[in-house]
Amino acid sequence: MIPSLARADFLKLASTRMALAALGAEDGRTRVVGGAVRNTLLGQAATDIDFATQLRPEEVIARGERAGLEVVPTGLAHGTVTLVAGGRPFEVTTLRADVETDGRRAVVRFTEDWAEDASRRDFTMNALYCGADGIVHDPLGGYPDLLERRVRFIGDAEDRIREDYLRILRFFRFFAWYGRGRPDAEGLKACARLKPGLAILSAERVWSELKRLFSAPDPTRALLWMRTTEVLQRALPESWGIDAIHRLVGTEQAEGWTPDTLLRLEAVLPPHRARLEALADRLRLSKAEAARLLAWAEAPEPSESLSDVELSKLLYRTGVGPIADRLRHALARERETAPENVPLRRWQLAFLSAWDRPTFPLSGKDLLAEGMSAGPEMGRRLKQLEERWIESGFSLEPAALLH
Repeated sequence: MIPSLARADFLKLASTRMALAALGAEDGRTRVVGGAVRNTLLGQAATDIDFATQLRPEEVIARGERAGLEVVPTGLAHGTVTLVAGGRPFEVTTLRADVETDGRRAVVRFTEDWAEDASRRDFTMNALYCGADGIVHDPLGGYPDLLERRVRFIGDAEDRIREDYLRILRFFRFFAWYGRGRPDAEGLKACARLKPGLAILSAERVWSELKRLFSAPDPTRALLWMRTTEVLQRALPESWGIDAIHRLVGTEQAEGWTPDTLLRLEAVLPPHRARLEALADRLRLSKAEAARLLAWAEAPEPSESLSDVELSKLLYRTGVGPIADRLRHALARERETAPENVPLRRWQLAFLSAWDRPTFPLSGKDLLAEGMSAGPEMGRRLKQLEERWIESGFSLEPAALLH
């Protein structure tokens, strides 16, 4: 028997109650679906709260407006309207069935049949619905899969993937977050057979899924199976192996580090500028994401015996972020290969966290006061003086630098 979710946190939220009341959910025609139900049944936090409804989109809009809620017609062609209640968005999607798919997009028709709506979803654990009364509805029998932590496609795995090839990456992402043991055999075979279909997906969708996968508590088993099926090589051809991410995740857990998606990505990539630029362009990384990868690739790894003065010079020239990334990877590696260095790496990381960038004590005004004219030569002179100041361990005073 599926337990009631009447006491679930997501149902007790005032914003949820407001949105459900606006839709008249007490009549059973609107239910919470997907992640909030799945996560709560697993004892995990519910993040996004989405609704499925038998109401048509125009009725959802009308009811939302009558209740004074903000209404956003997010995707009317697919039956989705967003209601904002108490500052929180709720995606409300009319029950639907796919009429036509091309591996990326679908043409849908609306329905009032809960089982038909469930049948077009990706995995059985995502086809669970919860009414406003907390009763969980499981039209396809997905609850046993959820209990077993089995990520299983609904119906025929290949059919589900051909509807949307992103489901290949979602299969591994959900396995990383919720799976246990070995992946479902049929799903794994289908992903392996249909992986060429990843080529038709937009870069934004692929990168979004990869980021979610890398942010799982421990993505290493999923990445192993992605490599085994050669899905990883298709989705992330720049990768040169996954051995380093295993030890990085182990180090995160041992050192109490907060999981860092880009740090984990670095662990499977070579520090080669050209390859990273190609990756950033192919997946359309943000400027900040691309800049971090490139800075890490070009930063030197500090020696474990570096003095605090020399480390401070390196930080001044390179920046804290790239050196911190290098040190974390070094610590993860040396926990296996040179454990005697681990205390030194911890000290260096602690030094970084407490380091304040020194302020160069000269400016163009000081050189003007010395009779130098403004122009390119002044900029070159300032750089020379700054380099002298750095080499002095940031100790030279302005007078000593100028004379």
